[in-house]
Amino acid sequence: MSPLGIVRFVVACASLVVSLVIAAPAEAQNARPNRSGEELFRAACAACHGPDGKGAPQSQVGFEDPLPDFTDCSFSTPEVAADWFAIAHEGGPVRAFSRRMPAFGEALTEAELERTVDYVRSFCDDPAWPRGELNFPRAMFTEKAYPENEAVLTTTLTRRPAGAFESALVYEHRIGRRAQYEIGLPVDVQHDPEGGWRSGLGDVNAAFKYAIFDSLERGAIVAAGGEVTLPTGRERLGGGTTIVEAFAMSGHALPHDGFLQFHAGVEVPTDAGRGPKEVYWRTAIGKTFFTNRWGRQWSPMAEVLLAKPLAAGDPPEWDVVPQMQVSLSGLQHVLVSVGLRVPVNERDQRGNALVAYLLWDWFDGGLFSNWRSR
Repeated sequence: MSPLGIVRFVVACASLVVSLVIAAPAEAQNARPNRSGEELFRAACAACHGPDGKGAPQSQVGFEDPLPDFTDCSFSTPEVAADWFAIAHEGGPVRAFSRRMPAFGEALTEAELERTVDYVRSFCDDPAWPRGELNFPRAMFTEKAYPENEAVLTTTLTRRPAGAFESALVYEHRIGRRAQYEIGLPVDVQHDPEGGWRSGLGDVNAAFKYAIFDSLERGAIVAAGGEVTLPTGRERLGGGTTIVEAFAMSGHALPHDGFLQFHAGVEVPTDAGRGPKEVYWRTAIGKTFFTNRWGRQWSPMAEVLLAKPLAAGDPPEWDVVPQMQVSLSGLQHVLVSVGLRVPVNERDQRGNALVAYLLWDWFDGGLFSNWRSR
């Protein structure tokens, strides 16, 4: 940093301190002025983030760390208010950001911080972007309604009927405000009853979904879409036919950071001789906890799965899947989840399956960035 930059940075910090000292209570909480979120932002934040929320120029702030553009809805809407509040209260390092983002937890009350965060998020003035509070934790099988930018590597290990190991990489890409497409690339390893093992590419799939309704006040989001699975798998590693699927899903906020999600659909193979039509229903319920309020995120969940072939005489398949999702990175954009899929009926034909995934929210940051405080 140049000497002139240092001087400018010191002046900016000094003005920030003066504004906070003036705002601090003299003797009692009742003596504190009840300032609006805009007033608090202009006093405590605008020196670096700019009065318009787009970020002050480097020549003014005196450092090279990039500043976010709060008017960019693709940036400001996906994160939950709790993360914004944590950074404002504890400073940038609480989410593995730069220490240049100071902590205001001792200078401002929590009510003042909440008003400031609400004002910051109002810089995105397009209500068509669903808020991050509706982006509930990802379950193993119950897909969520919120459009995302993620890469998910899922692994499934089963022992029955012959033993199989499957890995699938799913790439999800958000399109604008409410849409998303995804590509799934499975790799299967199966035991051959005649001896040895078979491995190779499974059936590739492509999907599209669109959030047709969302309400932050009601804590609900609803989406619908479709998927096509192509018969790209080698012999015995795929279904051997194209499968067309239509689905809908919804997510609902419950009290105390709880959530409830639904996912239902129908699968129709183009070659009826390769498999029956099937309907399915999936439900996930869970709750999120944080270590020491600001730290690691823990989301225990349980799913109930139903798959019912439409062919006469075919029984439904019921499963339960207890699981736990845990954040790994300081930014909480890399998560891991482990669960066990347990059949409720026909246990002789369908054994337990160990399932796990590694999730990377690539829009938030690099896979190996923002893991710990800087």
